[in-house]
Amino acid sequence: MLTAQSSPAQTPRAPRVRRWTSAALTVSVVAALAGSVAATTAPAAASPAEDGDGSVYRGGIEVVRTAADSPDTPELTGTVFVDTGRDGTGDGDPGLAGVAVTNGRDVVRTDDEGRYRLPAFDNMTVSITQPSGYQVPLDEHNIPQFHYNHLPEGSPELRYGGIEPTGPLPSEVNFPLVESGLTAADAQSCVIAGDLQTYTAQEIEYARAGAIKDLSERHDYAGCGTLFVGDVVGDDLSLYPAVKDLVAETNGPARFLPGNHDLDFDAPSAAHSFDTFRAQLAPAYYSYEVGDVHVVALNTVDYPCTAAEDSPEGIERHCADPEGRPSYNGRLGEDQIAWLENDLAGVDEDKLVVVAGHIGLLNYADDSSPVHQVDQVARVHELLEGRSAVAVSGHSHSIENLKEGDDSAGWRELFGVEGLPFPHITAGAISGDWYSGEVGEEGYPTAIGRDGGRPGVVTLDVEGAEFRERYTVTGEPDGVQTQLGLNSPTYRTWFDERQEWNDDPVGEAPELEPLVLDRDDLAGGTWLTTNFFFGSTGSTVEVGLDGGPAEQAARTQRLEGEAVNVGAEYSDPYAVSQQLVHGGSLADRTMHLWRFDLPADLAAGRHTAEVTATDAYGRAFTDTLAFEVVDLP
Repeated sequence: MLTAQSSPAQTPRAPRVRRWTSAALTVSVVAALAGSVAATTAPAAASPAEDGDGSVYRGGIEVVRTAADSPDTPELTGTVFVDTGRDGTGDGDPGLAGVAVTNGRDVVRTDDEGRYRLPAFDNMTVSITQPSGYQVPLDEHNIPQFHYNHLPEGSPELRYGGIEPTGPLPSEVNFPLVESGLTAADAQSCVIAGDLQTYTAQEIEYARAGAIKDLSERHDYAGCGTLFVGDVVGDDLSLYPAVKDLVAETNGPARFLPGNHDLDFDAPSAAHSFDTFRAQLAPAYYSYEVGDVHVVALNTVDYPCTAAEDSPEGIERHCADPEGRPSYNGRLGEDQIAWLENDLAGVDEDKLVVVAGHIGLLNYADDSSPVHQVDQVARVHELLEGRSAVAVSGHSHSIENLKEGDDSAGWRELFGVEGLPFPHITAGAISGDWYSGEVGEEGYPTAIGRDGGRPGVVTLDVEGAEFRERYTVTGEPDGVQTQLGLNSPTYRTWFDERQEWNDDPVGEAPELEPLVLDRDDLAGGTWLTTNFFFGSTGSTVEVGLDGGPAEQAARTQRLEGEAVNVGAEYSDPYAVSQQLVHGGSLADRTMHLWRFDLPADLAAGRHTAEVTATDAYGRAFTDTLAFEVVDLP
């Protein structure tokens, strides 16, 4: 595992600077659930994150300044080199040909000697695409060092600091790499982590006790690492150093992309809205490769937003006053679109392309919202036509495993998209429902989400250019994949009454016995619900009552072009029974809920349902639910 340990909060680490002489100068809730048991095993653990000689490659980029540095220099030059001495300097080290280098708009490839030449302009970020078989240096927090921000005068005055003045364009910016068997391997496990979104120091500790602890105990993702897909913090950017301490405890590279809660809200224009993020964590957008995977990390947040000719209906009104009432929107800037085209043009057709963004290209939870999806989704789909691809995102605090061909009325109406051309995955959130609900013995809240899902992370297990996705619930083994409940007339009545009481809490709160049914419940329509967290099109759920033969359950949202189903009859009763009592969102819609109608003539007494949920790859998970039928006098 990585040798870095947590360290006190500190200012961002500066890149290595070489100065020349002479001519060159210088919970109880969890206990109520019966954990599902996987019929298949998780992938075998990979090697620890140490590579090559057994050490982690630490360091930074090399910035060369000379007396000839000038603010008027029209180009930036430098070298990408193999750091054989692991000292971060390119003296005598071989250059590496064919590496992509970008200024955030143009993309060039290094020549036979590893040299590159790029057009230069103010407020650019120069970065390289880590090639498979190589590793860029990691800082002491496991954050990859592969970019240089050029902003001569620095950021405008910002509450959280932004980027310090960089001065004239350096004579060279050089990027070191070392050879890596971990990133060369065809088999990769890539962790996608949604919305860490810590607002307070207490929530930092919730994250440490939950998902970060889980990641610290895993060793299967050392090559690909973890990609935190935005909303790294919750508006308070002073928490970035504490987040760095968190990821220092993980066992692979920790990469970040920006979300709408990572903004410099006091920035005077969109050009500076992510300056603090760029200074502390990563470029606003970039790419990297491991194995046969090309990952594109996008900035899908436009702030302050303005409408464009290709914006869907509703954006013009939403973004009408960028100065007086600034808002954000899901959109890619023109430079980023140009960069994406140039980046993909150099990617082999046989690679898997993972397109990551905070706001998803499309999602189920907000399918009719023009703001919470990306304006140019159709353009991105077009750029990826014919490629093996998957889109991953966060933002909606929901778990969504959308398959090729899935369709929704909102996507058709807003964007003209009729059926997904490749899978789109929303990775849930480490924070779940914003760290709401009861705090369990493990030291973090239940935080059950708006879709009834529990907090966790997604892993893409890749073999060559093929992948299989899996979801890991925080604090649980991979086999825990389902959550069971009973949706009865009594529950549906309580659903409404408890909401009314919560709005005006006078008298005793309505109570519910969630696992007890009476004759009226059975006669009025009761079904067993299975929330299959990462269930999708192609998944099945079967239910066997009291040892009887298994029968098929029906999915409540088929994703065949219909509108989103919302309400008590489409809800997860277990999740709602916790949320309406202990706080949080309301799980009254989900794309991964199945229901099985219970017979009206069930005998009085105790019953047991055995539920087997099978995903699109044939991996089966078994869960059980015990309930009681009573005859009322």
